[in-house]
Order: sequence, then structure tokens, then C-alpha cells
Amino acid sequence: MDISAYLSRIGYAGDTTPAFETLTRLHRTHLHAIPYENLDIHLGRALSLDEAAIFDKMVTQRRGGWCYEMNGLFAWALEALGFQVTRLASAVGREGNGDAAERNHLILKVELDRPYLVDVGFGNGLLEPVPLETGTYRQRFLSYGLSHNGTRWYFQNQMYGGAGFDFTLEPRRMADFSEKCHQLQTSPDSGFVRTTVCHRFTPEGYLSFRGAALQTITEAGVHEQIVESREEYNHILQERFDLHLPASDVDRLWQKVWERHSEWVKTRA
Repeated sequence: MDISAYLSRIGYAGDTTPAFETLTRLHRTHLHAIPYENLDIHLGRALSLDEAAIFDKMVTQRRGGWCYEMNGLFAWALEALGFQVTRLASAVGREGNGDAAERNHLILKVELDRPYLVDVGFGNGLLEPVPLETGTYRQRFLSYGLSHNGTRWYFQNQMYGGAGFDFTLEPRRMADFSEKCHQLQTSPDSGFVRTTVCHRFTPEGYLSFRGAALQTITEAGVHEQIVESREEYNHILQERFDLHLPASDVDRLWQKVWERHSEWVKTRA
């Protein structure tokens, strides 16, 4: 981990002492700088759990990533700064998929004065860490919840972000996510395979770009627009998500996005 390069990538120049204030600023700064995105899946490129590959993609190439990459990179950075980090497995959508949902989301626990739930990889989830304690947590205009029953914890996402996830505190290694990581990027039943997704936090709220639909979520509510041209699509990737892709990649993505959107419109007619 080249920690200086990572801190430069997210634009962080503050105190790096392992403390809650530092963790909070790093968490927030990471999410403002690096978008959540799954575009490589739709470009036919395998997403890796390898530390060097993730670092090269997200720091050197200035791309975004999905949960295994976002929280993987953040965990390595925190450890390089002296934080005590535990990787945890969680399940998004257990109510529909049962135990098959296990390990479909990587989250982190950081020990300071008490344990904290840390998650920069949910896309539209937490902006800042929260204590690993039952309660309701408000961040800007968004509210989140944590509860537990026995050894299993439940994270309730904010109202605009859909379902949360459940998890236990059993420590995991990155290798424990290999099978699920492969399945989620190859199975035709995977939502990651069916739809391109980009999320990014902003000073006013956050952006959610699924297929051709761009949502801007602020305290005023949700504003949605449908992107109808390749030029507008590329402009949004660059200006709103800081994703600067080769023209050939944008062409391939836009063709898929618009074909899927057109098919969806037909089903709604």
C-alpha cells in the first residue's frame, strides 16, 4: 500500500492519527472522491480481490469500484495508518435469496474507543462510520438504523437507498469472498450483470446512475432524468462521477445501456 498515493487520490491532507475523527474524515473524503461503480463487468473485465490490482485500478487509474474493491482498498489504507480493522461478511437481500446472499457484501469493523461499523462500499449507504451499537443514526438528511438479535446484526439503510444488510462479527479474509465475487460478476441472475450502476456522494447528497436513469438525491427529495445520448452519458460519467473512460469503452457501455433501456420501455408500453 502506497499510502501517500492513496491519500492523494482522495484529496486528504489532514491528521492521520488512528482516532475516530480521522476515521470519519477519511470515510467521508473517500466517498466524495471515489465513486461506486461496476462498469468493468459490462466491459467484460474480471474484477479481482487482489490488493495490487485494486490499488492500480482505483488509485493509479483513478477508477471507482464495488464493495469488495471499495472496502478492500479502504481496509488496507486504514491498516497502513495503524487502525485495527476486521473484515466482515454481510448479506444483502436475505429475505429473497436466503443463505445464498451470504458474503455478497464486504463490510469493516474498526476498533477504537469502541467498535465502529465502517462501509464505503454500499454505494448509497453510510457517509460516515457509526458505533456498532443499536440505535438510529442521522447523517445530513439521511437516517440509518442498527439492531441485533443474538449474534446477528441488522443494518437498515436510509429511505432512498433500498434494503440494508445483516451480518455477524465473525472475522473474514479477502479470500473468503472469492466464490461470491466471481458469481456476482458472471451470473445472468446477478443485478450487477443486468445493470450498470454508479453512485457518488456529493456535498448536497448523492448521485445514483442506474442504466440510463440518473437520480440526484438531496434534502429536497429525488430528481430523475433519463439520459438519451452517448454524448450526455459520457458527460455525466466525466463531470458527475469523475470517470474518464476511453471512447471505445463509452461506446460499448452506451450501446448496452440504451438497448436495455429501450427494451424496458417496451415492456412498460
